[in-house]
Amino acid sequence: MERASFTATFTIVSIIIFIIILVDNDVVSCLHFSDVPNTYNRTTMVLPLFPPKDTSSSGRLLQKIPLNARMSLHDDLLLNGYYTTRLWIGTPPQSFALIVDTGSTVTYVPCSTCEQCGKHQDPRFQPEMSSTYQPVKCNIDCTCDNEREQCIYERQYAEMSSSSGVLGQDIVSFGNQSDLEPQQAVFGCENRETGDLYSQHADGIMGLGRGDLSIVDQLVEKHVISDSFSLCYGGMDFGGGAMVLGGIKSPADMVFTNSDPVRSPYYNIELKEIHVAGKALNLNPRVFDGNYGTVLDSGTTYAYLPEAAFAAFKSAVMKAVLSLKLIEGPDPNYKDICFSGAGSDISQLSKSFPPVDMVFSNGKKLSLSPENYLFRHSKVRGAYCLGIFQNGKDATTLLGGIIVRNTLVTYDRQHEMIGFWKTNCSELWDRLNLSPPPPPLPSGSDSKHSTGNMNPTLVPSGSPGYNAPGEIKVGFITFYMSLSVNYLDLKPYMTELTHLIAQELDVNFSEVHLMNLSTKGNDSLVKWAIYPAGSANYMTNAAAMEIIHRLAESRVHLPDTFGSYKLFEWGIEPPPKRTGWRQSYLIVVIALSVVLILGLSAFLGWLIWRRGQESSLPYERVESVETVVREQELQPLK
Repeated sequence: MERASFTATFTIVSIIIFIIILVDNDVVSCLHFSDVPNTYNRTTMVLPLFPPKDTSSSGRLLQKIPLNARMSLHDDLLLNGYYTTRLWIGTPPQSFALIVDTGSTVTYVPCSTCEQCGKHQDPRFQPEMSSTYQPVKCNIDCTCDNEREQCIYERQYAEMSSSSGVLGQDIVSFGNQSDLEPQQAVFGCENRETGDLYSQHADGIMGLGRGDLSIVDQLVEKHVISDSFSLCYGGMDFGGGAMVLGGIKSPADMVFTNSDPVRSPYYNIELKEIHVAGKALNLNPRVFDGNYGTVLDSGTTYAYLPEAAFAAFKSAVMKAVLSLKLIEGPDPNYKDICFSGAGSDISQLSKSFPPVDMVFSNGKKLSLSPENYLFRHSKVRGAYCLGIFQNGKDATTLLGGIIVRNTLVTYDRQHEMIGFWKTNCSELWDRLNLSPPPPPLPSGSDSKHSTGNMNPTLVPSGSPGYNAPGEIKVGFITFYMSLSVNYLDLKPYMTELTHLIAQELDVNFSEVHLMNLSTKGNDSLVKWAIYPAGSANYMTNAAAMEIIHRLAESRVHLPDTFGSYKLFEWGIEPPPKRTGWRQSYLIVVIALSVVLILGLSAFLGWLIWRRGQESSLPYERVESVETVVREQELQPLK
């Protein structure tokens, strides 16, 4: 009976534990379908890389845990010469496309008062329209204007372009994928542009270099991010990419090298050797340490080596591609080194071109694929040109964006290191398990919207990244695309097309879903759907608004290879409704659990009662001495 009682008790405890686990898992799964506060859907925050300070005699105060700002990159390195990201400045926010530049230390946009500014892709910043804008008054820490009333800035670049203007302070927002809330920051309001800055399509510059006016330094000083940021440029097939202001968990196989901030004002690395086809170039390691050393510059398109290093690199590559034909470059004004006969499939370039390795002083190496040192010939199909050039008579080794295509580069300024990790930058969040955080869930009721133009009153204006009470819930967005292409079968190109749609709409690749595809001859009709990021049940209105604006304003641009195309009949769909079973699932499980526990408890009570009854029966004592039968001793075998 004791064993039966123990068994019953053990069974009940086991079942209770199982039910607790089941219920706990069910709660987690039900959160996906329930209107619960956004607290449950927050992503894991990044822990600080700096220790808390002693700020009072009564003990240490806990600092805010730094978050990070995850942002998308747009454009294409070789088509435009740069990558841009979106910043929102002011209240209400004004949107700008800014070139991400690790070689610049100030962020600036054209001002409405600019006397000499080019025509860029967005309207100029209007300080008078922002309720939170403040000019930075003249002080001992800045250069002042002639009237000594306001701080000014001026920047000049190697290509003979320049920017100058006044300094202002306002609220800066980082977009819908950012955990980081809008922050006060100082930036430049341009009054004059020259050179490429005047003629470029982008609005301005986002300075990521070292300096008090750098957006990174300002955020670090506020202790809202750790002293780190990362960039990830798309590859030859797909532009765009991603960036993170603040720290992220480094992949286990990320390759790091030292970066000495005292060595130069730029982000430098300790490059010692270059290998081509597995063989080291016959060079003195000091060749990469001349002038500013080896510098990473995200605002530079190509790579530039000192004279001796470039000659050795060029010779080694040409010896490795003897099967290809040497041809003239696309621009007769430049003596580009180009090759034909490699084919158009980027994934097969490694069969025609040699691998290249950059070896650092710590012995670690960064392996470059052909897309990291080649660019497409714009006039000859299947031809490619070297994207590494001689840096004139300058002894500096300058590594531009081409070197780090499809490479996550982490600028860990806290530990004075720079890390490299080869990856697909168009899928960075998924590969890092950092899917953009689910949007906050609004408290308003569901509302539907039919296909067609959206009523502007339904779309909120203001800072991205939140839903106000009463706003509509956007489950997903659909639209149609008609194409007239030369392909007899469009299906093999759908993956590339999906990547392009994601890039142009500023969403993750995993958010773009092909709903339907029908073809007739060279004409195709495609229905697309844009779903919320990660496991979110719906997207913020700000995110939906941005996607709709891009569709409605014809801001989706595809390469000429996809022929003529048209986007039409976009619409908003509500989140999928939850079934009654899912809504009552938890209640049913709990009810069954209670019944089961009560039943087993009753059974256990009955066993205990039965045992008590049996123990109360009279019994006769057995005299052990008289009744015990002795066992015979075992006899040995004979």
